[in-house]
Amino acid sequence: MTEWPDLAALELLVGVDDHGSLGAAARAADIAQPNASRSLRRLERQLGAGLVRRGRAGSSLTPEGTVVAHWAREALADVRGLLDAAGALRVERHAELTVAASMTVAEHLIPRWLGRFRAVRDDVQIQLQVHNSMQVCDAVADGRVHVGFVEGPTVPDGLHSVEVARDRLVVVVAPEHPWVRRRRPVTVAELAATPLVVREQGSGTRRTLDLALEEYDRPAPLLELGSGAAVRTSVLSGVGPAVLSTLAVADHLTSGELRSIDVEGLDLARTLRAVWRPPRALAGPAGELVRMIVRTRVP
Repeated sequence: MTEWPDLAALELLVGVDDHGSLGAAARAADIAQPNASRSLRRLERQLGAGLVRRGRAGSSLTPEGTVVAHWAREALADVRGLLDAAGALRVERHAELTVAASMTVAEHLIPRWLGRFRAVRDDVQIQLQVHNSMQVCDAVADGRVHVGFVEGPTVPDGLHSVEVARDRLVVVVAPEHPWVRRRRPVTVAELAATPLVVREQGSGTRRTLDLALEEYDRPAPLLELGSGAAVRTSVLSGVGPAVLSTLAVADHLTSGELRSIDVEGLDLARTLRAVWRPPRALAGPAGELVRMIVRTRVP
């Protein structure tokens, strides 16, 4: 079997061609010159050809050395590519994925999504941050997270997005609320004129509601709270009506603890989105997560 040439010797040969002397090539490779000379002589014996012409003025390549140096450059480039690929695999094995999710997504969807993702990528260390939708978009735009999930009706300029789920907001009240006994639906004007328990400014739920009622003058909220769970608890306690995601109140509607109120002419359907910074093609574990969600989501 032919003995493989020493890569360091090939690098020295290319260095002689680049720098015009063996001494300069040895310094560039951080090899003592006597060791460099022995390495090149060993390469010449191995290949059966004189590669370097040595003289008082320095060293230069022979015609045979020039040919070998040409192929050595390509071989060394391939080896560097191999090392880069191996390094990428090493990084991938210890990859980190930082995700930011708005409250509704974090409470009702992201645990299932991340659980499925971990089943196929248990090598990825995942960190989840929970904010309102505006804060999620800020974290994505600033590069503090790899991908965000939001429930707002719009996405800021400069961010890419894709639909990952659909949701609907509903008006909910406690069973004792007067609206439960009404025979006719509440009108949009009546809803707009009623003080509500609402999420804080910047949340996707609040933004969707405000856009739907932007034509009306509205009273101050009964309460302004920082999570859907807190809003739901307030409604359960009889504080007043609220507009919440069906994801947040489905079980309570089924049990009768909360009642859904029809509002005539009001459509509060919304799209939940993954958002990220350019480029458009989301790569790495974040891209894998989003593609998995899109591929398996229910229409």
